[in-house]
Amino acid sequence: MDFALTEQQQAFREVAERFSREKLAPHYQRRAKTHALDRDLLREMGALGLIGADMPEEFGGLGESSVTAGVIIEQIAYGDFNVSYVQLLGSLMGGMIAQHATPEITREWLPRITSGASVIGLGLTEPRGGSDAANLILRADRSGNGYRLNGEKTSMSGADQADAAVIFARTGKVEDGARGVSAFFVDLNQPGITRTHFDDIGTKPVGRGSVFFDDVFVPAECLMAEENKGFSKIMAGFDYSRALIGLECIGPAQASVDEAWAYSGERKAFDRPIAQFQGVSFPLAEAETQLTMMRQLCYYTLSLRDRGLPHTAEAAMCKWYVPKVTCEIIHQCLLTHGHYGYTTDLPFHQRYLDVMGLQIGDGTAQIQKLVIAREKIGRVAVQYAKQS
Repeated sequence: MDFALTEQQQAFREVAERFSREKLAPHYQRRAKTHALDRDLLREMGALGLIGADMPEEFGGLGESSVTAGVIIEQIAYGDFNVSYVQLLGSLMGGMIAQHATPEITREWLPRITSGASVIGLGLTEPRGGSDAANLILRADRSGNGYRLNGEKTSMSGADQADAAVIFARTGKVEDGARGVSAFFVDLNQPGITRTHFDDIGTKPVGRGSVFFDDVFVPAECLMAEENKGFSKIMAGFDYSRALIGLECIGPAQASVDEAWAYSGERKAFDRPIAQFQGVSFPLAEAETQLTMMRQLCYYTLSLRDRGLPHTAEAAMCKWYVPKVTCEIIHQCLLTHGHYGYTTDLPFHQRYLDVMGLQIGDGTAQIQKLVIAREKIGRVAVQYAKQS
């Protein structure tokens, strides 16, 4: 298929590329040591239309396609992987709100997302169930004209800095599994909510942590989708984010390969550039090939979404394969730079640590392979896995 960008998409690419190379890349490692996103930087991106470009125009978006959102996130991640999380959350959480929240919540919060004024988190994972996402015990019990939340969410990206979050909670019986889970839009700056911060080895500006809910009241209008059906309806949005995650990982890997090519053309050994040695150039040629193939897979997946076609298996392929291979590529680029690459003067170690987190978060490789198998041979793949 032809994945040539339209003039509009090319314009977005050029804006994102310029912002990434000039504004983000020079200070990537400095920001990577901090434990919070730079809100001024977010608002600057919002003013350029680089957050939630795929959101409806009436709510501050630009009504662009999924492919356009992918173009932006890849270019932003080229300069700063952590900042690109803002694009990921903008498209994923903005989409959830636009599709499933009330008009009042949508009108209030989507413009905040697209302008860079607010960051919206996702509260799904709990201490006893990471990959078993529907195994939730955080309760949402009816109380007057709303619900009261009690329990804990953990491993939540941006836990201590998100302004609000979509929180999945059990409204049915535990034995109901996914059929007893509902989703709520929750303002995180209210009494009864406490947060912690994890000291991770990467993605520090985004951060992870736990959020505790102690009898937190949530009005009924904050219920998203239908009661007891939030999990199955809203989780479909993860097919979108998985393809975006692939492009988010490709950005820093491509930056690493570009730098390795430049270095191998300048660095000399035995009186000639090391790029002339096949032991140096062949691994980089392989990396370029892998990046090209993975990029095509990610944009193909997004194009399927734009055309309203099934893309669950393709999205799962993006999620398990791309983070793994891009980590390997970044590692190879570090080695290409020899002892210099092993220093903190260069960004390879930081890119590796940041990208590696997405081999875990948002669904492990094992879960994604299970999803692919299920899409190919049906539920029997899942039943067999449970019996093993």
